[in-house]
Amino acid sequence: MDEFPRRSGGPAPVTPDGRYIVVRGRLWRRANPDLAEERREALVHALMAARRAVRDAKAAQRRGEAQASAKLAAARSAVDAAKVGLGERGQVWWQDGAPDENRRLARNTGYAAWYAGLKLEAAEPDDPVSGGGRTR
Repeated sequence: MDEFPRRSGGPAPVTPDGRYIVVRGRLWRRANPDLAEERREALVHALMAARRAVRDAKAAQRRGEAQASAKLAAARSAVDAAKVGLGERGQVWWQDGAPDENRRLARNTGYAAWYAGLKLEAAEPDDPVSGGGRTR
């Protein structure tokens, strides 16, 4: 998936180059925008099915079912394969040689100045820009 809702209900901020979204101060790579719509839909469908399989395998493990660990490993592998296909993991989809900053804190990346300038509508927990966080 390439969009995650913020706690305020709106879409997550997208970096100016469109490569990442920011969730709780961390960059997450977006799906390759050059994917054909039909291919993207198929991969998203596969991703959702794989995530349901992870959920079901975890429940099977809690129940102590045989083969639950193997099912969980297969389901996680399917999630990874779908994310790689979407471009959210694996080799980057852009061609300009820019490094992959996936999963890094935005404040520690080349997007730090852009991120510091964001005016978030609502405070997010643990977000250094908005001053969000838990009250004590």
